[in-house]
Amino acid sequence: MMENLPQSLSLNLPFANPNASSANPSAALLKKHRKMASAEQLVIDLNNPDLRENALHELSKKREIFQDLAPLLWNTPGAIAALLQEIVSIYTFLSPPTLTPAASNRVCNALALLQCVASHPDTRTLFLNAHIPLYLYPFLNTTSKTRPFEYLRLTSLGVIGALVKVDDTEVISFLLSTEIIPLCLRTMEMGSELSKTVSENFLIPSQLVSLSIIFMHLVPLFLLNLPLKLSHLIFCIAVYPLLCTSCL
Repeated sequence: MMENLPQSLSLNLPFANPNASSANPSAALLKKHRKMASAEQLVIDLNNPDLRENALHELSKKREIFQDLAPLLWNTPGAIAALLQEIVSIYTFLSPPTLTPAASNRVCNALALLQCVASHPDTRTLFLNAHIPLYLYPFLNTTSKTRPFEYLRLTSLGVIGALVKVDDTEVISFLLSTEIIPLCLRTMEMGSELSKTVSENFLIPSQLVSLSIIFMHLVPLFLLNLPLKLSHLIFCIAVYPLLCTSCL
């Protein structure tokens, strides 16, 4: 019977909202503007030491819903400097390892925002040209297996991983010119299973780096560590001869 109704009646049924299609775009646009205004204020708050911790938490938690957060962070005066200040401020807690869970969570929020900048096409090259990945290397060089340090290593690897997701030879050349491979090997040795997996995925990006390039970096590292490994083996044999010979 519905098809027999006059057009004017069928359009004005209580189940139909003639203004829905026209109202939704306006509502969505208003919601988007409110989100961006909130993001802008939080980014500005990064420059205020008293408001920074909350801004880091909120921006990190909502970074997926804030569109163009990466360019906003990069182009807001003092924002990137504030994130780097958070990173540098915990260097003193790396050795001896005294990093607290609260401090780890705070710096990991800053790292999550840097990961956002590293993954955005408009800021990736700028991020790389500023050599910001180098600020993360001390975190990958840590050996403590406590949870705060594990989170720190894992989040730092996430920033590096965001760079290598894109087939960009400039990114790969930069990273391979640094000590990233030895640091990933250390993480594979010291970190949790998840950190080891992330490191392995970086070390063997077959679609990005040829095996010959990795081989060039790994062989010198192996030869450098070989005398140390042999001396350790000789020491063990001298101290525990029966135990060592039974294992040979």
